[in-house]
Amino acid sequence: MGNLNLIPTAKIIERLRYENPWWVTNEIPETYRNMSRRLYFDLFFPYVKEKSIKRSVVLMGPRRVGKTVLLFHSIDQLLKEQVNSQQIFFVGIDNPIYVHLSLDDILSLCKNALNLENLNGCYVFFDEIQYLKDWERHLKIMVDTFPNTKFIVSGSAAAALKWHSTESGAGRFTDFMLPPLTFQEYIHLKKMNHLIYNGSIVYGEKSIPYCLTHDIKVLNKEFVNYLNFGGYPEVVLSEKIQSDMGRYVKNDIVDKVLLRDLPSLYGIKDVQELNRFFTYIAYNTGNEFSYESMSRESGIQKDTLRKYLEYLEAAFLIKVLNKVDVNAKRLKRVTNFKVYLTNPSLRTALFSPISETDSEMGNMVETAVLSQWMHRENLDLTYARWKDGRREGEVDLVLVDDRNFKPVWAVEIKWSNRYFEKTKELNSLLEFCKTHSFKSALVTSIDNAGVKKVDDIQLSFLPASVYSYNIGDITLKMKISS
Repeated sequence: MGNLNLIPTAKIIERLRYENPWWVTNEIPETYRNMSRRLYFDLFFPYVKEKSIKRSVVLMGPRRVGKTVLLFHSIDQLLKEQVNSQQIFFVGIDNPIYVHLSLDDILSLCKNALNLENLNGCYVFFDEIQYLKDWERHLKIMVDTFPNTKFIVSGSAAAALKWHSTESGAGRFTDFMLPPLTFQEYIHLKKMNHLIYNGSIVYGEKSIPYCLTHDIKVLNKEFVNYLNFGGYPEVVLSEKIQSDMGRYVKNDIVDKVLLRDLPSLYGIKDVQELNRFFTYIAYNTGNEFSYESMSRESGIQKDTLRKYLEYLEAAFLIKVLNKVDVNAKRLKRVTNFKVYLTNPSLRTALFSPISETDSEMGNMVETAVLSQWMHRENLDLTYARWKDGRREGEVDLVLVDDRNFKPVWAVEIKWSNRYFEKTKELNSLLEFCKTHSFKSALVTSIDNAGVKKVDDIQLSFLPASVYSYNIGDITLKMKISS
């Protein structure tokens, strides 16, 4: 048999030239030039430019959230900032043509293609790096061997990337997480910023700056659209894909992650069972589970369930929220917890779009609110649930301060206007506030806004769509300022 490795060098160089048209034209391909930049671009690009620290940037995130586009927009910005176009290399590692090559080989070919003497001052982008075996070891060597070259890599086999980059890349890699679209980014991509203005709301003793809307009906229509189709830039901008979410999102995002993106890393053997389990969770997003009930309903053993939950969380498909009691104390043994999809449109992909009057709307809104908060690292978000004799209650979202284990705020997420009039029905929230001497709390609604005082506790009501928009806005501002 002949040697299968020998793809002629000239062919590989031809491919590299095709992938790097700016070597000749000084421009990225028009397809990418015409796409709106995500708001996260302003956060990511400084990492690309940072040259004083000898680190590569590892861009991570679920499938189809726009990682490749972000890399092209970074190249576009480098060209605009007058970086020599022949010092910028882009290589899609998922192309089989590179399968037998090391990163070093590929760089040598780039140098040959451009007759460069060295790689000083170059920017090297490796897309879909998880297709390279032992990529983190290779990359670490590259960073050490070429101290004057900047390496930027992306990858979506999330569990593997997270797993490896923490172990082997210590001190050499900077992780950057690109999440699904926030509602704020969705509005930005759809060029509907005219719906929003800078105002303020009353919360507690003070008035705080807040983005408000000129037209809550239109914003809510977009919010429902976001719940159904809003997690992925391509879906947002294409009605064709929205009409066939099942095929596009399920095949491309769910199936590849569940069936192909390395479940083996977690010792998962029965991939079909994992798939069924994920479908069950997606249908029940926002519900409370226990290992007992889950095991009973799914017929899967508890140890296996733990493994599945851990994998799905590492693959950015779900978020598990643990419970505290009315005193905000954690329970010694984790028996009950809530599970949320990392973005609500995953549910639409598996089942069907929902409308604003559907019974699932409450859970989908809760999932959406939580998915906005997921963009903030190191937040100890929990929910509260307690039963004490005949007293029982629940609060949807509680932030606990890591240092002193005290709750900081509480939010009740509703897709209903009735509580604005019937505040007494919010007795769980009111009890939680009294237990912790909170003077204020937030409640979401469909379109009611305003402040109500109950037993010395001030409840600020806000439409869920407005609240979701603001979490994204505040998170982005915080990240940019830090």
